[in-house]
Amino acid sequence: MWICLSALNSAFRLNADNPFITDEESIINRAVRKPDLKVRCIKVQKIRYVWDNLEGQFQKIGCLEDWLSSAKIHLKFGSGLTTEEQEIRRLICGPNTIDVEIAPIWKLLIKEVLNPFYVFQLFSVCLWFSEDYKEYAFAIIIMSIISITLTVYDLREQSVKLHRLVEAHNNITVSIYGKNAGVQELESRFLVPGDLLILMGNKVQMPCDAILIDGSCVVNEGMLTGESIPVTKTPLPKMEGSVPWRRQGEGEYKRHVLFCGTEVIQAKGARSSTAKAVVLQTGFNTAKGDLVRSILYPKPMNFKLYRDAIRFLLCLVGTATIGMIYTLCVYVLSGETPGEVVKKALDVITIAVPPALPAALTTGIMYAQRRLKKRGIFCISPQRINVCGQLNLVCFDKTGTLTRDGLDLWGVMPCDGNSFQEVHSFTSGRTLPWGPLCAAMTSCHSLILLDGTIQGDPLDLKMFEATTWEIVVSGDDFHKGVPGCAMVVKPCGTSSQVPVEGIAILHQFPFSSVLQRMTVIVQEMGGDQLVFMKGAPERVASFCQPETVPTSFVSELQIYTTQGFRVIGLAYKKLEMDHHISAFMREQVESDLIFLGLLILENRLKEETKPVLEELISARIRTVMITGDNLQTAITVARKSGMVSESQKVILIEANETTGSSSASISWKLLEEKKHIAYRNQDNYINIREEISDNSKEGSYHFALNGKSFQVITQHFSSLLPKILMNGTIFARMSPGQKSSLVEEFQKLDYFVGMCGDGANDCGALKMAHVGVSLSEQEASVASPFTSKTPNIECVPHLIKEGRAALVTSFCMFKYMALYSMIQYVGVLLLYWETNNLSNYQFLFQDLAITTIIGVTMNLNGAYPKLVPFRPAGRLISPPLLLSVILNILLSLAMQIVGFILVQRQPWYSMGMHSACTVQNDTLSKLTISPTPPVKNGTNGVFTSFENTTIWFLGTINCIIVALVFSKGKPFRQPTYKNYIFVLVLVVQLSVCLFILFADIPELYRRLDLLCTPILWRVYIVIMLSSNFIVSLVVEEAIIENRALWMTIKRCFGYQSKSQYRIWQRALANDPSWPPINQTSYSDMPGCGRGVSYSNPVFESNEDQL
Repeated sequence: MWICLSALNSAFRLNADNPFITDEESIINRAVRKPDLKVRCIKVQKIRYVWDNLEGQFQKIGCLEDWLSSAKIHLKFGSGLTTEEQEIRRLICGPNTIDVEIAPIWKLLIKEVLNPFYVFQLFSVCLWFSEDYKEYAFAIIIMSIISITLTVYDLREQSVKLHRLVEAHNNITVSIYGKNAGVQELESRFLVPGDLLILMGNKVQMPCDAILIDGSCVVNEGMLTGESIPVTKTPLPKMEGSVPWRRQGEGEYKRHVLFCGTEVIQAKGARSSTAKAVVLQTGFNTAKGDLVRSILYPKPMNFKLYRDAIRFLLCLVGTATIGMIYTLCVYVLSGETPGEVVKKALDVITIAVPPALPAALTTGIMYAQRRLKKRGIFCISPQRINVCGQLNLVCFDKTGTLTRDGLDLWGVMPCDGNSFQEVHSFTSGRTLPWGPLCAAMTSCHSLILLDGTIQGDPLDLKMFEATTWEIVVSGDDFHKGVPGCAMVVKPCGTSSQVPVEGIAILHQFPFSSVLQRMTVIVQEMGGDQLVFMKGAPERVASFCQPETVPTSFVSELQIYTTQGFRVIGLAYKKLEMDHHISAFMREQVESDLIFLGLLILENRLKEETKPVLEELISARIRTVMITGDNLQTAITVARKSGMVSESQKVILIEANETTGSSSASISWKLLEEKKHIAYRNQDNYINIREEISDNSKEGSYHFALNGKSFQVITQHFSSLLPKILMNGTIFARMSPGQKSSLVEEFQKLDYFVGMCGDGANDCGALKMAHVGVSLSEQEASVASPFTSKTPNIECVPHLIKEGRAALVTSFCMFKYMALYSMIQYVGVLLLYWETNNLSNYQFLFQDLAITTIIGVTMNLNGAYPKLVPFRPAGRLISPPLLLSVILNILLSLAMQIVGFILVQRQPWYSMGMHSACTVQNDTLSKLTISPTPPVKNGTNGVFTSFENTTIWFLGTINCIIVALVFSKGKPFRQPTYKNYIFVLVLVVQLSVCLFILFADIPELYRRLDLLCTPILWRVYIVIMLSSNFIVSLVVEEAIIENRALWMTIKRCFGYQSKSQYRIWQRALANDPSWPPINQTSYSDMPGCGRGVSYSNPVFESNEDQL
């Protein structure tokens, strides 16, 4: 596709020799082909790419270039774009719209009808109509119409929902500043990357991604993160140098970005009432566009079950082909007409490959989905329910997932000089005396006043409420030295004597999970300007003057973190008032601070956490904690929750980056909990052991590390990474990106990974995992296949149980449908030998009255309430399952062949022994006593014959027997007898079949094209079926379901799992030097660096499909 700029030539007199936009290095300048002013472009999954003539490749368009530095962004886009540049960008980048068309019903209908499954059904129905098999054809048509209608309705509803979700985005009026046009209003769809947005007022929906360059904004990012806590955005600082703006400073760039789809609650300018932002990305390039694209183009599930299902169906097609060749030979030799021969041959395909198979498989997942819904677990990707049954590792976020959402303020430990004072407890009701510590608690937060209520982070709220102060917004004449619209905190009337009227918050450096701190610049009314910092104690202490940090800092911190408290450090300093606030860089402000003390908050475990983790661990499902909290707190929570048992050791891994002449290092320390030492002893809870005990092998130890160490290990010690992950249980101070990386690394080891989080910082990991479970009801749950209404981890074992039950149900249905088709296939081929066949009513009885009803009710078994310590087979093509199918096919084949041969050898077969039959019917008598082959009765080339009658009874009742044998109960599903509807169906079906067998009703026999046989022969039929049932049941229970037998066979043949984590388990079990204790390794040592990396070729080739 070509974009022509010639249309703009007349309006702006473009010169092919000059750059089209001011930035000569821009991709737009490099994309224009001269002199004909054309741009070559393509569109892939809604994203536009243009051909870079300089690089000779396609480059993404619709966003600012990544290499731009903050200084260039301020310089090039700080005063807006020219009208000419806007039009050029508009033409090349395309409109700023997220267009999701409502799919027309006719298009959805055609797409669904052209599904190979429905095409095969259409072929089957046409064939059945030609053979006058109308009843079942109509039944299949009705079922298909219902199925297609429901599917099209669901797809249409999803399309409409998605359209409504993004519709408002395209109809927003915004204000922009043009270089030569000044402030102008226009529709958001005309925005282009580089436009200067003017943000004013409250409650503004962001129509694009934009970089804040002036002022500050408070944003609700619930749409993206699932957490509707207001987030403060700060302007991108103007830093000299050519470092790309995303990588400048040590923090994450996201704190300067206003994301599309989020709501700007408040916007304030530094020197005016308006904030300014440069448009970063438009359309589907934005954060919201990316979310919509992930819904429109989901990653295909590459689960082995579905690949095996295709192979299984191909095997059935192969079997049908053999049957077709046999049929052609038999009927051609018997002199049948070509048309009849072709019909019979094609009929074999519809018998060997059951058209109802996919529908029968879907019902099991539907029932599981319905059961999950009753438990408050909602699923947007039903196919993932089967994957839940294979989970063997589950990652949990800590705060809000394992522990309660709310934090209780336990106390504060003030610092005086270089020692800690007595803990001030808030439970006593005493207010904190006035001082820098109290001032820090009142002002070092990101709370906002919205509609008269204070909103913000729960931790900030608890801290501020403990001071009993209040928040107001200053007016223009509020107080000398305090700017208008500034946030001001004031003591309440009930507060104790405070020497200041209030504190104005002049500037914020918001909290960042990467930086692990936040800082504010405040002004005491009529007093000094101060800087307050709060954050992770270790980080805060690193910015303080060493002499102000208590000598017992580390031991005191350990005392509280080992008890599971959340600890926050506080610090401050006075600020020189020579400069304007906006002129201060963060590095200048955050230096030479005075340590104030520790804020101690209690974060209790949820009641359900410990029992659920114990249940998972007893079922041999690995549990892993991934949190952004302190490492020691995480270790304590892991111990309290049972994730790490009392008898197990925790080995702390610390890795450090390359510094100066020394290369990257990694050290291992064994932590031991001491229980019988007096409280407040310096070495009370943690002791670094010098030696390792014997029980530190074989899974009796766990590794604990933080995000920084994880990053260093990934970069410099990749050969050690899989070894660490084999016993890595506690990962603390992990950023959202690191959480996703960790999940991916576990997947590379062939673990089936589940991720459970509250949606706050877990969206990436929830998307990356095989099964993501969000405990958030926000829109961000779109990123996760499962959403639990109950905000605790009880949903995880329920999901695994239902997944296992659904997986076993799928296998049961595969086996049953395969056996049903093979029973019918063998019977029909035997009758073809006599150029005979089953009649339409006989087929109808088997297909509709037996199999269809069984297919619908067999799946109703619920999940077994207890998790067992092993998983169901994950593959359809597995030895036990294949052996089960093959043995049952051979049993059915043997029974039908015996019946077929024995009936021909009965004395009454060719001699008129109608007296053996209680029914005296002329028609039957004539048929029975005829010594020559009987004539055709009715249509479809069916003969009423003793072979036909015998084969039909044997096949029909065998379908019921196989359903009972294959209907699995424990250990993954409820026992079969608890599936009352299924049991009732089997009893009724068996009763009806036995009634037909023994009730001599001429009209019934005539309708079903059956012949009356002597009572003794009917007893023989029952004996053959009973023998088949007993042998089949014994084989299934004693061999197929005998797990101990299969484990013994595996050991005898030396079979070992090829899963990567199993290979590593075996390797580490035989490694006497693992784990290393009290050692330090360096990246330049042999076997430690990147030279000896690991990879999983299977994962690498399929990672896009997982």
